[in-house]
Amino acid sequence: MPLNGYLSFSQTPGDGADDSDCSLADVLPGPTAHDPVNQVISSEEVESLTACLTRLLSNLESRVLGLYMQGLSYERIANSLGCDCKTVDNALQRIKRKVDLHLESRKVLL
Repeated sequence: MPLNGYLSFSQTPGDGADDSDCSLADVLPGPTAHDPVNQVISSEEVESLTACLTRLLSNLESRVLGLYMQGLSYERIANSLGCDCKTVDNALQRIKRKVDLHLESRKVLL
């Protein structure tokens, strides 16, 4: 039933007989990823977060975050650093709290 009642974005919202009407795709707002204002704000937020993490993270937390960002599992991170998985988990929890506090202080809405 949902497929039978679909609305095409490429056809005009009316009956389709008038070629001068614009399609739904023309009317819907586009992505804002290429908006210069959003790009500047995003780059400032990344710089701020990077500075915050550099300043606030311990050596262990920095190393754990680096490996985690590479996509390694908790177990592989633990093996690489010579610690147990709980230590990795605790470090990531501390990192998340620090990031949350930083974002809250900047009043950034995700």
